[in-house]
Amino acid sequence: MKIWAHRGCSLMYPENTLLAFEKAAELKGLTGIELDIQLTKDGYLAVCHDEKVDRTTDGRGMLRDFTLAELKELKIDAGEGRVERIPTMEEVLDLLEPRLREGLQINIELKNSMLPYEGMEEKIIGLIRERGLQEHIVYSSFSALSLEKVRRLEPGARIGMLDGKISDCLYKLKGGCGADDLHPSMYGIDLPPEKFAGFRVRAWGGGRLYPEKPTGNRLDLAALERKGITDVFLNEPEAYCVGE
Repeated sequence: MKIWAHRGCSLMYPENTLLAFEKAAELKGLTGIELDIQLTKDGYLAVCHDEKVDRTTDGRGMLRDFTLAELKELKIDAGEGRVERIPTMEEVLDLLEPRLREGLQINIELKNSMLPYEGMEEKIIGLIRERGLQEHIVYSSFSALSLEKVRRLEPGARIGMLDGKISDCLYKLKGGCGADDLHPSMYGIDLPPEKFAGFRVRAWGGGRLYPEKPTGNRLDLAALERKGITDVFLNEPEAYCVGE
């Protein structure tokens, strides 16, 4: 079973921050880090899950209505007096590129299924090309149209189709988006494994996010494997991987 850090180490540290990514990159045995991108008002790639900044920062409003400078004024409480900021994708790559060169991967989720961001696919693919990191990246989205565009722009890209159920991932894939992998909820495996044999299945869970406390519970990874899941996105990857 391959372990991915969902928005970084997002149980122990604020999600989608450089701190959460730094802590994840320190884990031995971690396959990769998952994160989310959107566009600021002035066209910068910002790493944030929600379309609104309300939940994760001290600000209010839609992320797309902030310029990058305005976004950088918002504070994210990281505990013990430490303040984080919403990072740009460039800042994340500056931090993680050495580990990517060693084999770590990044799953970039394009957050465009609710609000379309014109030109986001071109911007992220251009940035990854500029850095020469194509082989270390997986692109995913709930939007099959966005992934279809990624495939046109970068024919060799690794693409994961996101949805709640694996049957819906397959349905979207057959529509022509050209996805390589399936990204269902781990609770949405509604087909027997032989129906999706040959696909890498990266499954996501729900729920527990910073600043909640660890519960001590552990997933039964063997049971998930029997369902056909090959990878899991976890908020608490440190419970399954060891630090350096």
